Amino acid sequence: MGSAIRVGLDVWQHACTVAELRQAWQTADQGGIDNLWVYDHFRAILVEDEATSPSYEAWTLLAAMAEVTSRARIGVMVTGNTYRHPLVVHKMAVTVDHLSDGRLELGLGASHDPPEHAMFGLDLPEPPERVDRLREAITYMKALWSEERADLDGTWYRLSGAVSAPAPVQRPHPPIWIGGEGERRTLPLVADHADVWTAIGRGSVADYARKQHLLDELCEAAGRDPADVRRSAQVHLDALADVDTCRRRIGELHGVGFTEFVVIVPPPDPLPRIEALLTRILPELRS
Repeated sequence: MGSAIRVGLDVWQHACTVAELRQAWQTADQGGIDNLWVYDHFRAILVEDEATSPSYEAWTLLAAMAEVTSRARIGVMVTGNTYRHPLVVHKMAVTVDHLSDGRLELGLGASHDPPEHAMFGLDLPEPPERVDRLREAITYMKALWSEERADLDGTWYRLSGAVSAPAPVQRPHPPIWIGGEGERRTLPLVADHADVWTAIGRGSVADYARKQHLLDELCEAAGRDPADVRRSAQVHLDALADVDTCRRRIGELHGVGFTEFVVIVPPPDPLPRIEALLTRILPELRS
């Protein structure tokens, strides 16, 4: 299939117990999954009755994941910028990087989900402003990671002689994954700041081939080698019957340049699908 494939697992953290999540993480970690993820929402998503489907917070779960795994890299797919101030995200990221001995992948996104924002009274600007805020938030965090005393006079975020210790284990900072597919603002942001571009994965193969070419051009315009930005796509494994479809979709997307895949396993009862991923999909992708 060409370039080596890395496979991650995103076990959505609703309609399940903490014990089930721990078992899922440990099974995947021991089974050879490359990276493990949780989603960033304050309510259950894509369920019929969100009120009766409990959901756990992403970053506190990630700290627990760091303690019960030993080899897989871990992250939030992806952290919504509207949910927390970048100082909080920066400090949580450094803490989890230390808890995991340098295994953090820092997933970031501009946020979406208008009903959730309305439910909790969170501001949700229009998409162009959201991406611009994310760009400034990344600049804010990078300043704290790289400068002894950081200053920033931004539109939305400010620093004045700010200090932050300890530094992350990974230098200069954990790898940044930026999620989203917008061509006017998001892909230029990826070209400027991301180590990994992560696509939603629902688009056509032809459209993703075109976006890959556009991202290559944007990287070159930004003075970066396009090969320095890895390409990731999400693929759903909603039921055991979807194993062949999931494997085929990974192959198609790999054919147009994606090398990182995050397999999403929604509840309930994720373990049989995780075991199918480990025994029926992973060996073939790595053979």
